[in-house]
Amino acid sequence: MLDSQRRFDRLPASPGVGYKLQHFNDILGDPGPVKWIEIHAENYMGDGGRPLAQLRALSQRFALSVHGVGLSIGGETPLDRDHLNRLKKLCDWAQPASFSEHLAWSTHGAEFLNDLLPLPYTDATLNRVASHISQVQDTLGRQMLLENPSSYLAFAESTLSETEFLAELVRKTGCGLLLDVNNVFISATNLGLSAQQYIDAYPLAHVGEIHVGGHDEDTDDTGAPLLIDSHGKPVIDPVWALLDYTLARTGPKPVLVEWDNDVPDWLTLRAEAQRAAHALAA
Repeated sequence: MLDSQRRFDRLPASPGVGYKLQHFNDILGDPGPVKWIEIHAENYMGDGGRPLAQLRALSQRFALSVHGVGLSIGGETPLDRDHLNRLKKLCDWAQPASFSEHLAWSTHGAEFLNDLLPLPYTDATLNRVASHISQVQDTLGRQMLLENPSSYLAFAESTLSETEFLAELVRKTGCGLLLDVNNVFISATNLGLSAQQYIDAYPLAHVGEIHVGGHDEDTDDTGAPLLIDSHGKPVIDPVWALLDYTLARTGPKPVLVEWDNDVPDWLTLRAEAQRAAHALAA
């Protein structure tokens, strides 16, 4: 599909939160700084019911981002056409301001693995991922954003850095990017890299959305720090600092607070969104 035929919608450059059903009444009654919400696509692919009714009501007050977790963009097998068609049906119904997916794979043959697994950054992987992104964008009739992963290892066969790989995908497909700052911090810590140097090398001009979230701290078999992308805790100060560093280079962007496990009450999540609002104001 030509770029002129593809929708390029945008979220407001404001704080957003990952929406959870238990927050429905609270977010409508006292949203604080929250101007947009994000949902996981796979939770809303049914026909009717309470989740879609709530989403309809929320979409009248807040901009909407749809975040996919099951397309397996990096998988070696073709994309699941049934899954892609269900995604199209959801996006046609909800008309979100943004759709995003992960630079990862989660399928092996007919098996679906409930995880987002890493890729080697090679020319062969680049061509496969680019083909899948183009298929998604052509099917949905809209630009998609691609999220950088949280990494726990690096592949010896990689011939491109992650930032080079993402830049090439943008060039080949016209997709946008979702910059997860927490994932950058996790990967940099686990792989012994500089998070700020990663941000400096990132194709920031193509960022359509930024994420922050919490993570768990552990150690590996050698006693070195090992961070796990859990989305179950408050954002820590070094990640907020990395967000400040990023926003100083990008200017205001939509910033999402992710909290998917051990979900807190609305006041706690709203306070995290308020801190994102302070970062944007600065």
